[in-house]
Amino acid sequence: MDEEARPKRIHSVLFVCAMNAVRSPMAEAIARYYCGKSVYVQSAGVRKSEADAFTAQVLDEIGIDASKHKPRTLDELEEWEGLNFDLIISLSPEAHHAALELTRTLAADVEYWPTPDPTLTQGSREQVLDAYRHVRDGLQSRIRQRLAPVLEA
Repeated sequence: MDEEARPKRIHSVLFVCAMNAVRSPMAEAIARYYCGKSVYVQSAGVRKSEADAFTAQVLDEIGIDASKHKPRTLDELEEWEGLNFDLIISLSPEAHHAALELTRTLAADVEYWPTPDPTLTQGSREQVLDAYRHVRDGLQSRIRQRLAPVLEA
């Protein structure tokens, strides 16, 4: 297999969404579950928020513990450990704009995975949880599809 056909080895992934309360922490937890220690995974938001209990609940349903997640912004993550990632995956339009801005100073690839915000869902508790499950399942599928070739490389 020639050099260009082989998937580029990814050592670190950053998931970014608007507030690091639902989509990006979900993606972080799922990616950590599948990648273990073979890929360094973090998440951050553009703006500050509080943790979301529904996120932890729907992840717990599939055996992933995200109860200790503390939302953080890109600025906080940069202060704590820097932003040295091979791949940045943005999950909302606002996050995608921020990720592209980061590439002015970072040599990272950016992918945009448009992901609905389940917090906008109205209805019964079960309808809201179903919206969260839909996001979880979509992220799980994309992460397995995107990172599986990297793990096999």
